[in-house]
Order: sequence, then structure tokens, then C-alpha cells
Amino acid sequence: MNGGDLMAGAQTGTGKTAGFTLPVLHLLHSKPLKAEAGKPRCLILTPTRELAAQVEESVQTYGKHLKLKSMVMFGGVGINPQVERLKKPLDILVATPGRLLDHAQQKNLDLSAVEILVLDEADRMLDMGFIRDIKRVLALLPKVRQNLLFSATFSDEIKELADNLLHNPGFVEVARRNTASELVEQTVHLVNQAHKRELMAHLIRQHDWKQVLIFTRTKHGANRLAEKLSKDGIAAAAIHGNKSQSARTKALAEFKDGTLPVLVATDIAARGLDIDQLPQVVNFELPNVPEDYVHRIGRTGRAGATGAAVSLVDAEEIKLLKGIERLIKREIPRVEVTDFVPSEKPVAETRAERPERPARQPRAQGSGQGRNQSQRQGSGQNQGQGQQPGQGRQSRNENRNGGQDARAGKPRQGQGQGQGQPQGNRQGPNANRQGQDNRAPRKAGGQGNSQGAGQDQGRAEKPAKPEKFMSEAARHQAMPQVGLFVPPQPPKRQFNNNGNSGRPNRGRR
Repeated sequence: MNGGDLMAGAQTGTGKTAGFTLPVLHLLHSKPLKAEAGKPRCLILTPTRELAAQVEESVQTYGKHLKLKSMVMFGGVGINPQVERLKKPLDILVATPGRLLDHAQQKNLDLSAVEILVLDEADRMLDMGFIRDIKRVLALLPKVRQNLLFSATFSDEIKELADNLLHNPGFVEVARRNTASELVEQTVHLVNQAHKRELMAHLIRQHDWKQVLIFTRTKHGANRLAEKLSKDGIAAAAIHGNKSQSARTKALAEFKDGTLPVLVATDIAARGLDIDQLPQVVNFELPNVPEDYVHRIGRTGRAGATGAAVSLVDAEEIKLLKGIERLIKREIPRVEVTDFVPSEKPVAETRAERPERPARQPRAQGSGQGRNQSQRQGSGQNQGQGQQPGQGRQSRNENRNGGQDARAGKPRQGQGQGQGQPQGNRQGPNANRQGQDNRAPRKAGGQGNSQGAGQDQGRAEKPAKPEKFMSEAARHQAMPQVGLFVPPQPPKRQFNNNGNSGRPNRGRR
């Protein structure tokens, strides 16, 4: 109120938004100036779109009987309506850093008249990497101004920012730093990661939760959990950074009015969101940063109300749990869910449920190469009728064998036993090996003809080896591939002998 800089910290849910909104409205109203288009007198920066919309709603609620004009500005929505609004008188601007800089670069906004700068949830802005954007915004502001910095948690980075931003600031801390509200009952359920989704659905049904906010660590995990709960008959929706702003706004509005019982969110919803009388918060996965746990459970137990926070902890998250307990300086009790029986086959977290393909059955004895045989019918379907095996590839084998037909002699053992027996019907588990030998090229000089029958007879007498499994693609690559398409050769260029025609020769130059 005296116009000096201030650094304030308090537990989440204790009314920090009203703590700076009401004094700002009073100061601007007590010093009336004619509002100009695109030149705000107060700038409030927030880390997330949802928080920006909530702060601007509070400004309108608290100042509805004043003549001060306000607007909200954030990304994810069309920029043209914001440009049109900036053409009208403006006193208070609530914005996120990215979209604010977009308008400043397009000369839609003039920040030279800012009298009061408010950084709400400053620690979150640093965590989200907004420090460079904040410095760029500060460069656009006048040197003489009042700076207010509000945060629920204080870190070394926040103190460094305060040292560079604030001038002889006052310091107000309502409660011990980095503490959770005592009105929130905190419990931990130790459960395998693969069974968390089943336990989540079980808890919602068992306790008949009508409004529960669930936090996940990743965007993909939020989508998967919302889909799982929906399949189990529990209405749920997910909000995170990849969702469009309209979808995020719709889901949050339905959750606040009670139409949607379950809202699954990443840490985007863990900062500053005020959901009236929210009874339950669940940490589906513990956050990597212990301070984020304080903000998550701070969505419940707000404004003097009681609430409950449940954390589902896997064995790999025990280290994160220890870090959270060191931060809040208390041990969170472990509670066992006695009536929960997980399924024998846990749901995989990495891929969706799908029916397993049946195992490939081994080939029956004498079945041959089956499908491959049908692709080679041109090479001799029934050898018992006098057709020699490999006759369709005779010309190519002649090139391999030095002009001798290695397949013109006696048929091998197992190739032509009986009238009308197909080529691929080979006996015993050595069918694949014999098929490969049948396709292998012979050495030049006639060695293949002199030793072929003896080698094949020797192989047949060896003890049978287990059949080596080959996939369909491997068998297809092992069989000789006939060129299916030979590109036509372009015709040779004709040269024109013009003789005495008088025209120049346009042949080769």
C-alpha cells in the first residue's frame, strides 16, 4: 500500500490472489488516470493459461463496482480478438510471458506506462524456463515501478531473482516455507506400477468419490489413465499442454460444476487453480520435484476447508517419497488397501491391450514348403509325370554350372516319390535343409553331377536334427528370386544424315 516492493510467501490455498488483487485495485482507484488503448497501468504475469484466466476472473469479481478495465492474454487461442481488445482502454493486464512478448513485438502493446508489476507463482515460472522471457519483459518496463513477487515455495533461484528485481523489499511469510496445509490428510498406498490403474478405479468406486483430481507425471500417462477409467465406466477427462485451450477450458469447467467427476492432469493444473471445496487429490505418480507435491495437494484443503491427498507409490518411487518427506518435515503414513485384489495378468503400461497372436504351428511331415510351392508352380508341379525338377530354371543353372545342367540327372531322394507328388513334399525334419541344398548353386566342372546322389543319400542317413524355424519372410528370401521386371532399354539415338537437305545435323554434338 505504501508503494514499496514486496516478497510474499504463504501456503497454497491461503488467498495470495486476493492478497495482491485488492491492494492493486485500491491503488489504481485512488490515483485515477484516463485509461489509454494498449497501455496498461498494472501487469500481472502468471505461468499457466488456467491461472491467468482465474486471476483475471478474480480482478473482475473484486472490482466489479469500479471503473477499471482489465483483460487476460495467453497463447493457445486466436490472437485477433486480443488485438481488437487492445485497441480499447486498459488498466490491468493479466498475461502469460509468451503471448505478451508476441503482442509487444507486433507493436500491439505498450508497456511504458506500467506502474505495478506482479509475478504470481514466480517459482513455477522459473521451473518452466520463463526466466529469459521475464528478463525480456522487464526490459520493456519503466525503471520506476512497484514490484510484487508471490510464491508458495522459495528456492535459491527465487532469491536470486528477487535480488535482481526487488529494491529494498519487504518480506511477508505467513507460514513456514515449503509446507503443506495441516487440514489435508495425506496417505500413501504402496502398489506395483502395473496395478496402479486398477487400484485407481477400485478406490473411486469403493469411496464413491464424486470429485477427484488425479495428477500424473507425463502427458501420455494422463491420456492412458483417462481412457482406462472411461472404459471402466468412470467419466474422466485429461488436461495437459498438448490439449487445445478450448478442450482444457471445457474439461476444467465441467469438473468445477460437478458434471465431470474425475479430472486427470499434469502439473499444469497444480499451480494456483482454485476449485471450490475439492475433497480429494490423488498422486498417481510422484513428481520429480518435491516442491510440486506441495502444490498438488494444495488443490484441496483451501480456504479453511478439509481435504485428503492419496499417493500411489511404486517401489522405484520410494526415493522420491523420501525427498518429499524431508521437504515437508513429516512422515506420510502408509495405508494398505486390504480389499483390493490385483488381476493375475497386470496391464502393461507401455502398450495397449490387444489379443495375442496364436503361436505358429510346426509344419507337418511331408507338407513341403506349402505357400512357396504355389509361387513356383512354373518350375514343375508334378515330377512323377516325367518333368524334371528345376526344369523351369534350366537356363540359369547352366550359367551357374559352367554350361552343365546339374538338375538334369536323377532326381534327389524325396523329390518324385510316387505319381503326382509335389516338389515340396520332402520327408522328415531335414526338409528345409534339403530345400536349401536343392537351391544352392553347383560348382563348375560337373562335380555336382558326380557327387549329388551320394551326398544326398548320406544326408538322408544322418540322424534327424530338429527343424529350424524360419519365418515366412526368411523363407521367401532364401528361395531364388526370378526377375519379375526388366526395364526396357531406351532405343539408340538415330543420327540424321541430311545430305543436301540444307538442315543441320542435330544428332550427337
